[in-house]
Amino acid sequence: MARIAGVDLPKNKKMGTALTYIYGIGPVAAVDILAKANVDKDIRSDTLSEDDVARIRDVIEQGYQVEGDLRRQISMNIKRLMDLGCYRGLRHRKGLPVRGQRTHSNARTRRRKRASVRA
Repeated sequence: MARIAGVDLPKNKKMGTALTYIYGIGPVAAVDILAKANVDKDIRSDTLSEDDVARIRDVIEQGYQVEGDLRRQISMNIKRLMDLGCYRGLRHRKGLPVRGQRTHSNARTRRRKRASVRA
């Protein structure tokens, strides 16, 4: 089993899909990484050689921010907005949708759970 960026890649999946299990790498970036590392995107993750894993690891370290560093950067950006007191920061602080979505009839995932009324 290959371990890249602190994540164990799933067994028997194509590398184009397996790399998306790493936080910060989507389908397009996965194909791009594999092209730069000269690895076939249709090869299965459990048939990868150590040399292939090392090349993929090098490409990711050089050009992509993934996992802990990316999570830290995103949380620092949100914290900065909240400290500034700008509109987006206030929406984050209140737990409401940030990007202009309506809240009158939707936004159940951002708004808190309601206590159910029992008769």
